[in-house]
Amino acid sequence: MDAAIDAVRVAGTPTGPVPVVLLAVEGESDLLPIFVGFDEAASIARGLDAEDIGRPLTHDLTLDLVEELGGRIERVVVSDVEDGTYIADLHLATPRESTVIDARPSDSLALAARTNAPLAVDESVFEEGRRDPDEFEDMDDIREVMEV
Repeated sequence: MDAAIDAVRVAGTPTGPVPVVLLAVEGESDLLPIFVGFDEAASIARGLDAEDIGRPLTHDLTLDLVEELGGRIERVVVSDVEDGTYIADLHLATPRESTVIDARPSDSLALAARTNAPLAVDESVFEEGRRDPDEFEDMDDIREVMEV
């Protein structure tokens, strides 16, 4: 199922604030929330905004390495969920062949945000994790939290 990053928000939980990336799936009104760390959420937001902060951060460096070695990010697929943990496949084109690398969704989404690589979500993963968008309406955008 084709997807896109809808928003990066911060959810209040009993243990404190937790960032969540909301994936919108084409043709569906529900969203797929993927909870990530603050650094990864900030990196995804920076990628979406094409924000250059000078020196490359980890995801910028990773992308630079891939491209310097002649590769490119082809697509990201959120392919599975195991015990509440999402699994992503990072599809790369390299000078030798195309390959798929197991990666955290947060890292994969940060790279996709920088390259506009297509995103997809396996249908069974979406069905298991789909949530009503109203659940996320009152959450702060990660950019607002980072400014404080």
